[in-house]
Amino acid sequence: MFQPARGGRTSVCLGYPNRYAIGMGNLGFQAVYRILATTPGHRCERAFLPDDGVGRLVSFESRRSVGEFDVFALSISFETDYLNVPAMLEGAGLPLWSLERDERHPLVIAGGSAIFLNPEPIADFVDLFLIGEAEEMLPEFLAFLEAARARGSSREQLLEGAPAIAGVYVPRLRAPRYDGPTVVDVGARAVERRFVADLDRFPTTTEILADDVAFGDMFLVEASRGCQWGCRFCAAGFMYRPLRTRSPESLSREALRGLEVRPTIGLVGAEMASVPGVAAVCEAIADHGGRASPASLKADCISPALAAALGRNRNRTVTIAPEAGSERMRRVINKNLKEPEILRAADRLVGEGVQDLKLYFMVGLPTETDADVDAIGDLALAIRERFLSRGRERGRIGRITLSVNNFVPKPWTPFQWDPMTLVSDARAKLGRLRKRLRAVANVEVEGESPREAYLQTLLSRGDRRVARWIAEIHRAHAGTDRWWQMLRRGRGGQRSAEGLVDPDWFVHRSYAFEEPLPWDFIDHRVGKLFLWTERQKALYERETPPCDVSTCKTCGAC
Repeated sequence: MFQPARGGRTSVCLGYPNRYAIGMGNLGFQAVYRILATTPGHRCERAFLPDDGVGRLVSFESRRSVGEFDVFALSISFETDYLNVPAMLEGAGLPLWSLERDERHPLVIAGGSAIFLNPEPIADFVDLFLIGEAEEMLPEFLAFLEAARARGSSREQLLEGAPAIAGVYVPRLRAPRYDGPTVVDVGARAVERRFVADLDRFPTTTEILADDVAFGDMFLVEASRGCQWGCRFCAAGFMYRPLRTRSPESLSREALRGLEVRPTIGLVGAEMASVPGVAAVCEAIADHGGRASPASLKADCISPALAAALGRNRNRTVTIAPEAGSERMRRVINKNLKEPEILRAADRLVGEGVQDLKLYFMVGLPTETDADVDAIGDLALAIRERFLSRGRERGRIGRITLSVNNFVPKPWTPFQWDPMTLVSDARAKLGRLRKRLRAVANVEVEGESPREAYLQTLLSRGDRRVARWIAEIHRAHAGTDRWWQMLRRGRGGQRSAEGLVDPDWFVHRSYAFEEPLPWDFIDHRVGKLFLWTERQKALYERETPPCDVSTCKTCGAC
């Protein structure tokens, strides 16, 4: 545990727009808290959404009203937490809209992974965004803020000067233009997405231990940022580019430190099996009597050494992510996994003592057919056959859990132009899969609500006008059923006279390549033409079987 700085003149309250148990299980939130709490000249406390979602918002440490701080900083990892931002601001006693706040109010800033994908749906609520990774950018902003306060700068002067720091975005300084529901001009110069070149300079681990939080039984260690595989649906693989991994020495050092306080080490990253030295790290954890729990593993990267290390770690369940059932669909999404590779990975894991397997799949992907959905069931049954043969040898048959989510198009991916499938179609696809596997022993299907996927798509692909929907839902204190009914009543432009854009426009519409996208002003170092080319490759896979390069001499695609 770090030692917080004392006696700073600038007070900062770091807020997580969800409950304590979720916020304190978030590694990014803990990392930002460490930066804020240890930077000289500042004192930092925390705040979380009250358990009932309403009421006065006070800091966790001193129970001081959040509205009395100099800065209210929101750390937002997930777009769905945008819905809780109005409750956080209202609980702090602050006007919801940024333009209604003045010198009497704290400066409201926000950052986090959701923000550097697309901050626009909450742009009218927030004074200033920090776009990108915080380790270098946040101390730079704090130094700027301290200097501005020492000069006696007004709020407007501070906001006008802040964009001199790379990664700072002040929404009021740009005015997007619309033609009907379409964005015609994002109205801003490019804002650089900040990233840290050398992760070993900034160890990112659990800082505050708590039992009653998500992952509370683990000590979390970040292993990497980004991903080398380029799956076309995956935001993390593109938004965190370039791929960076921590050295095996750094990972082992932090993991062994964590074993002093927790028996399980959670290795965090987009994909763990390809992280250099990960098998040796898991071996070192096992050698010291601990258990490694890596995030999702790419099946063809699970080496015999890694499988053996996970078996030694007494891992009951390991997660792999085929994402699609058919090889055609995996080529479309650039997963590039063949079924024998997936089955071999299952064999290795079960053979080394892993009891259960969790498989991640998606439905509703671009170009998907019923045959592709059925192939998910086929693959699950093929893996089950491997489990049966191994289970008979050891006297226990493992359990296979399919976690099936709806495809949600994300900014800064090749599929950002594609729509989410209709809610009714998504429900039918999941029902088709459940019916296929319902009577199969030792196989369970978990599914995400298509309505939740609709909401996530709206918040992922929306522009600044979505803030009015967020405010409307907040005012109605709408639970799941109510917000769904509210959005349904706005479909087809039925509430356009009230300034509420048809939500289907963001969810079920294909965007054109030439169309400005709400998030285009962010410079992610990933070219829009590159993403579009990747999308065109996916559409080519829709009709084209894999080439046999030994005989094919005609198309030139190779």
